[in-house]
Parts: sequence; structure tokens; C-alpha cells
Amino acid sequence: MEKFHQKPTVFVGEVNINVKNLESAVSFYQQMIGFQVLEKSHHRAVLTADGQTPLLTLEQPVNVIAKEKRTTGLYHFAILLPSRTDFAAFLRHLLQTGYPLGAADHYVSEALYLNDPDGNGIEVYRDRPSHEWTWKNGLVEMATEQLDVEAILAESNGQWSGLPAGTVMGHIHLHVADLPTVEEFYTNGLGFNVVSHYPQAVFLSSGGYHHHIAINTWQGVGAKRPAQNSIGLNWFSIIYPDAAARDAVVKKLQQLGAPVEEESAYYLTSDPSGNRIRLVV
Repeated sequence: MEKFHQKPTVFVGEVNINVKNLESAVSFYQQMIGFQVLEKSHHRAVLTADGQTPLLTLEQPVNVIAKEKRTTGLYHFAILLPSRTDFAAFLRHLLQTGYPLGAADHYVSEALYLNDPDGNGIEVYRDRPSHEWTWKNGLVEMATEQLDVEAILAESNGQWSGLPAGTVMGHIHLHVADLPTVEEFYTNGLGFNVVSHYPQAVFLSSGGYHHHIAINTWQGVGAKRPAQNSIGLNWFSIIYPDAAARDAVVKKLQQLGAPVEEESAYYLTSDPSGNRIRLVV
């Protein structure tokens, strides 16, 4: 795996979502996706791929309500596998279960799409080597083409045994209410670069990656924010290489008038559509 998810690149770390029933959600994410449980209480479970690093946290809020329609929030979080062989093993596993899924070749990556039982969107993908990506005028070429399933399955050389230790949170894709204001927040505030456009969507990254964050208005311009106890996104973290880099971002956010709160181990902010973000080192 290339160095798009480690220092000095700025990248997405942990994602925290609400679920309807914690026990059944943990079972799904263990058996279907392949996570391990790192910590668990009666209302919260922290999931990992390597036994150490939190990647996904599930929470069951009090009086949880079903996922609301036509709101801002999570489109999907994206789990990046280390190799095509790992991707092939995961694909074979999913096909054997019969769980509903979608698939696409994006030129820069090969991806599978599914929803958890509560409707939270999940992408599981593998990257093509970056030297195979096509860049023009600062933008990376991406598309949505048919996935060559047979070629991928031909690389499956063993039994699926869960997420490999090198798995990371590759990116996050968000529903927002307005593209220009949210784009300004992620570029002028958080320091990401626009690397691709799609109808009603913008893709952003740091360090030359195809995207760490994507934003779209596919739920409608002006989409409302979901209730706090709704199934969906609570927050996600962005990891900065050091305190100085994060402090510079905090200063830019304050200059933009964005909300910033200092907590013991992180700063908390939210984009103009209410998607909450922890800024960590």
C-alpha cells in the first residue's frame, strides 16, 4: 500500500456512526465485513482491522430513530484493502454470502458498495498503483465503469479470514447542502485540494491521492441536517502530521468563522452542512 494514509499526508482516520441495534450491527461488521472488536460496552463498540487502530465505532443512541431521507451526512465510508488479492478474497466472500452489493471500476480503484442493515453506506476497495492514475491540469481522471469480476476472482488464492492488518479508512463521502460553501471549508479551512469533479460532487485530497473526502448534493441542495439520534454519521476524524500543522488549520477555520472547540485530545469542528469532524494528531 502506498503512503497516502500516513505522515506527512493529511488523511481520514476513524469514523463514528449510529446504528439501531448494537449487537446485530457488531455481528454484521464482524461476519460480513471482517472487523475485530477492540472495545465494547452496552451502547458502543470500537472496531479495528489490526487489533490496535480504531477504524469504525458503532454507537446505539438513546431513542435511536431510523435513517432519515433527504438529509446531509454519510453517503459512505470507504475501507481500503492493501492489495488486489485481498480485494478478490473479500469479493468471493461477499458473493458466497449472497449479500446485495454494487461494483465499479473507477480507473484509480476497484470498488464494491453495500449498505449495513441500518442503511449506512459502505465502500470496500483497492487502489491501482498511483503511477497508473492519469492526471491533467491538477485533476485525476476517474469514472464509473463495469468491474471485471472474473479477472479479480482469478486472483483469489485463499480463504477469506477478515480484514487484513494493513486495512485503513481510505476515504469518506458526504452528503452536503451546498457545494461552494462546503468546498471552501475543506480547501481554505482544512487544507485539502480539489482533485476531481462529478455531477453535483467534488473530490478532495492531500498528498496527491485520488480523494480522501468527497462531497455531493445528491440529496438535494439545501438538504436538512439529520437528528442527533438518527442512524448515520456522528463524526469522523482527520489526522494531521503534527500539532503545528493542526494548529495552522484551526487558525484558518477560525478566520473562516467555522466552529472550533478544543477537547482534551482533539479539536472538534463541523462543516457548513453539519458534518462533525475531529482534528487529531
